[in-house]
Amino acid sequence: MKKRQLGKSDLFVSELGLGCMSIGTNPRNAQEIIEAALEEGITYFDTADLYDYGENEKLVGHSLKNVREQVIIATKAGNRWNEQKDGWSWDPSKRHIKEAVKGSLKRLGTDYIDLYQLHGGTLDDPIDETIEAFEELKEEGFIRQYGISSIRPNVIREFASRSSIVSVMMQYSILDRRPEEEALPLLDEKGISVIARGPLAKGLLSEKMLNKASDSVKEKSYLDYSHSELEKTINSIREKISDKRSMTEIAFQYILANPAVTSIVAGASRAEQVRENAKAARTTPFTEDELAIIKSIAKQNNYEQHR
Repeated sequence: MKKRQLGKSDLFVSELGLGCMSIGTNPRNAQEIIEAALEEGITYFDTADLYDYGENEKLVGHSLKNVREQVIIATKAGNRWNEQKDGWSWDPSKRHIKEAVKGSLKRLGTDYIDLYQLHGGTLDDPIDETIEAFEELKEEGFIRQYGISSIRPNVIREFASRSSIVSVMMQYSILDRRPEEEALPLLDEKGISVIARGPLAKGLLSEKMLNKASDSVKEKSYLDYSHSELEKTINSIREKISDKRSMTEIAFQYILANPAVTSIVAGASRAEQVRENAKAARTTPFTEDELAIIKSIAKQNNYEQHR
């Protein structure tokens, strides 16, 4: 598995990362998934203190403890569960972030976090205070680098201009090309890496395609695509390119072709899924012709909110 530099930092991550939210709560199954990822050359593992009330961090930390120095562990903060654990609130304050990192370090069983990310963000946040918290954690050695996880153009612009973030995690796929118009060019220009999540668009770009569509997608469709548009778009892509490539391969290679993207984070609930994803990520990069075909078929969506 190839590695790419994360921003201008000294961190290098595999082109495919494991999104750990979907590994479940069964320790044995979680370990099998993570071990499969390691066998496939995946070195980037992404979790958050929000996932399963922190249990996800524990499973990730336990499964990676013997290879800690060879992997990049990323986690997130900013959301806090209420006492009943039936809901959470947003808290990007310096006090919360500096307290939250202690819990994550303990659950992960590590002395440092490679990439610590703000798990959201709005323009109403005390952004300078939030940045100060991350900078102090970096100086204190608790984290190596920091980034944000956001699809809000206004928030991304603020952090890109006011902080030393090395990455932005955002939703990006063939069916969600919103980042291409403004976010990706800006981040590429500033040397800030994009970590792409949702590469398979809720399974619509997997081998099962529309058969994988959830009830909500069937009812409300996906972003600005109607159900019939989804059908036409996905079938056109399959007809024109997938005689040589799987749909997962097409989905991954399209994203990896963008110079702003450093890694794709894909979830997996079983080891075989990890292996299939790794195979798709390792294949031959897209040609210019293949890229042009995809762009001629898929919509160029735009961000309408958070301007």
